[in-house]
Amino acid sequence: MTRRTPLAPYLHGAAFRVRDHDFHAASRGRLRAADVQRPYTGARSIGLHLEEVVDRCRAYEPLLREGEAFSHATAAMLLHLPLPEEPVEVHVLARPSATRARGRGVVGHVASVAPPILLHDGLPVVAPAVVWCQLASGMSTYDLVALGDAIVTGRRRGRVREPALATIDELRDAAVRWGARRGRVNLAAALPRVRVGAESPRESHLRLTIVDAGLPEPVPNPPVELPDGAVVHPDLAYPERRIAIEYLGDIHRTDRRRWQEDVRRRRRLTAAGWHVVEVTDDDLGAHRATFVAGVRALLAVPLPTSNADS
Repeated sequence: MTRRTPLAPYLHGAAFRVRDHDFHAASRGRLRAADVQRPYTGARSIGLHLEEVVDRCRAYEPLLREGEAFSHATAAMLLHLPLPEEPVEVHVLARPSATRARGRGVVGHVASVAPPILLHDGLPVVAPAVVWCQLASGMSTYDLVALGDAIVTGRRRGRVREPALATIDELRDAAVRWGARRGRVNLAAALPRVRVGAESPRESHLRLTIVDAGLPEPVPNPPVELPDGAVVHPDLAYPERRIAIEYLGDIHRTDRRRWQEDVRRRRRLTAAGWHVVEVTDDDLGAHRATFVAGVRALLAVPLPTSNADS
């Protein structure tokens, strides 16, 4: 069996342009070996996990031209933002007047105005507020609000919340700069409904469902101090009414620790005199009317009269 010529160690877990093969001391014949990946025309990679978006982008990075950046749904995935569907193709934005990127597995776009670009995990990515505008035309209003909520809230990693990717004011400024381009109507509908605090798209959908049923808007993840001094955060709440609304998603079936923490939180809220409403996907679908009627009935219960009012 013919022994393969070893590749430079620095190429493992990396990508490079085919035309640079001499620089990396790899012959064209060596680049046809089975251990060399062919992610894009003109690029080769070694040991990348091409089923993951970050490595697909790393595989394309050597082909990026000056001023290009990852954009649209690809940028959203790199920034860990929620999408209704995850694209397989890599979206690349070229600077104004440039030609769009082309090739297998690539969707090219050309900016009408050069957007701000940031480095995320070493990759050039269009700024989050602009990504929000880029995706507006292909999303429902609910999904666009959920995306905005995630941008202005910041990602939670365990017990730590990362800084928000943008503020509501920055979303507003980006929408103004977006002007009359596609998605402007959806941006105008979604922007006033974006809130800080939602931790999942379904929590955002739940809040919007309640409001669109004509009920008062609940507060997302407000701090609630319990009698023992501990602070918990129900998904949604009417604090003055001591009503907490908790969404039970699929993570409660797959993450035992998260499920147990949420059960303990609901028990503690109940013990502190709160009414806890548990919500599933069915309550946002087939049983929406029953769920909304239940919340409306709770809100209709008169508040207890304090001694000071008697």
